[in-house]
Amino acid sequence: MRSVTKDNITDVFMGYLSKDTDPRMREIMGSLVRHLHDFARETNLTHNEWRAGIAFLEGCAAVESADRHEFVLASDVLGLSSLVDMLHSSPEATSSSVLGPFHVSGAPALPFGGDMKRHYGGPVLLTEGVIRDVEGNPIAGAELDIWQTAPNGMYASQDEEQDTYSFHGLMTVGDDGRYAFTTVKPVEYTVPSDGPVGDILRACGRHPWRPSHLHFIVKAPGYRSLVTEIFPDDDPYLDQDTVFGVRDDLVMTYVERPASEFPDGMELSGKITKPFLHVNFDVTLARD
Repeated sequence: MRSVTKDNITDVFMGYLSKDTDPRMREIMGSLVRHLHDFARETNLTHNEWRAGIAFLEGCAAVESADRHEFVLASDVLGLSSLVDMLHSSPEATSSSVLGPFHVSGAPALPFGGDMKRHYGGPVLLTEGVIRDVEGNPIAGAELDIWQTAPNGMYASQDEEQDTYSFHGLMTVGDDGRYAFTTVKPVEYTVPSDGPVGDILRACGRHPWRPSHLHFIVKAPGYRSLVTEIFPDDDPYLDQDTVFGVRDDLVMTYVERPASEFPDGMELSGKITKPFLHVNFDVTLARD
């Protein structure tokens, strides 16, 4: 096409697509390019601004590694990750939330009542609950993948002083659907801000903080897998999570209990001498 103009370039692009293009690919690419072209026209995008955008993408690629996923982080702080989660969450199930860029696959098995705190300082947190279906029935054999930051606010994949699977565990529940484990109280932390995503946050006058949370991936045969997080209701960043991950049903309350109330049948039973924090959080999975 020789007579390409600023007004018809979108239609010209669509005309270049092969008639054999997969329909879903045509829909996604067509919508993407229409919005992209409309954005450039609406803002009268300059060459310098276009180059800055390209430099941002190149900067993300430059710091991307097996342990740091800058493109995922960019998606997170722009709200895209959370929006995709919400578009595809089941209204009957526990809300999904962002996976984040620091999940490590292959976590070691964590038995019922197992401990992830180990030698780390900080308050002991006992977390327990039941994994259920939408009718309230326990889901036998469901798998719970758990991870969180250490008390220094860093994930194991960020911190050379931590083991690869520090604060990671994989639990399979019994017939009653119950899970229980101990860990250290999570802390709020900042997402990495020393790269291109940090530049975007500062340019927009935004902070890099996330409220403290536990990450869960919950799976069971015949059910939709759930990626989610749970947040304490007293966290100072609960209403301003920089990656938009908080949902009403994911907010829970830590209850302080005396050491004498720590239950039997746990790895730390008989070893708790100070008050501990306790939370019950049930997870609901939707049928696949």
